[in-house]
Amino acid sequence: MSEGEVFHEKQRLELCAIHALNNVLQERVFTKETADDICKRLAPQCVVNPHRSVLGTGNYDVNVIMAALQSRELAAVWWDKRRTVQSLVMSKVQGFILNVPSRVSLGIVSLPLRRRHWLAVRQVNGQYYNLDSKLKSPVCIGGEAELGTFLSEQLSQDVAEMLLVVRREVEEDGSWLNADRK
Repeated sequence: MSEGEVFHEKQRLELCAIHALNNVLQERVFTKETADDICKRLAPQCVVNPHRSVLGTGNYDVNVIMAALQSRELAAVWWDKRRTVQSLVMSKVQGFILNVPSRVSLGIVSLPLRRRHWLAVRQVNGQYYNLDSKLKSPVCIGGEAELGTFLSEQLSQDVAEMLLVVRREVEEDGSWLNADRK
């Protein structure tokens, strides 16, 4: 499969969580409307919903991502950065959603601010791709060795976090983690 055949949503507003979900699933499943509905279910009594931007532009939190994945019989497993990525059983992981620092820019002007940004990584036909919605197109990372290097570099940033996207039964039995390297 060429990079042109890899599903890749591009950044719009502050909808990176939705883009990351759709990119990791390789299809358009979630919209701003479905994410807003999840927010309402998570905090039905709140006038100002704590799971999204007060401006209504997105900026959804991890709870929305986790609930969205659960609606698809998937689970998000928080990655413990004290472990090495080599302890993952890659065949059990459908994809990765990372939360990383990102520069803020207005047009071509980069501001001295950093915000949080959700991005997806997934294997498509034997190759792993960086499906960051801020990229013009998917970027091929390579095989498992290159993926390990990429994830390690991303996680070396102090504030970076990673979720493993796995089937619910894989989360329950813990088979995403190599027993020899726990």
